[in-house]
Amino acid sequence: QVQLQESGPGLVKPSQTLSLTCTVSGGSILKNGYHWNWIRQPPGKGLEWIGYIAYNGDTSITPSLKSRTSISRDTSKNLVTLQLSSVTPEDDGKYYCAAGLAYWGQGTQVNVSS
Repeated sequence: QVQLQESGPGLVKPSQTLSLTCTVSGGSILKNGYHWNWIRQPPGKGLEWIGYIAYNGDTSITPSLKSRTSISRDTSKNLVTLQLSSVTPEDDGKYYCAAGLAYWGQGTQVNVSS
């Protein structure tokens, strides 16, 4: 069974770049057909899809975040990364990675504060 574990700094200062890592075990990120998604949930709000990197390296990012977001992977380490630049307090929330929508990590909390 695929397992995902998000990691990253819990606190980021405004205007800085947030970098999160999703370490995958129990399956290869190169597995045909999987999209490796990043999703977040701001406090008191619903889930927001950020984007994905597919098994073949293709990426797709939601238009509202496209100018600030990069999703990449390290196939040698079987992990996926999210970078979100110029963060503001509106980027607060819990960030999840998911394999398709079938397997989810537990999420990592991010707070943007000076």
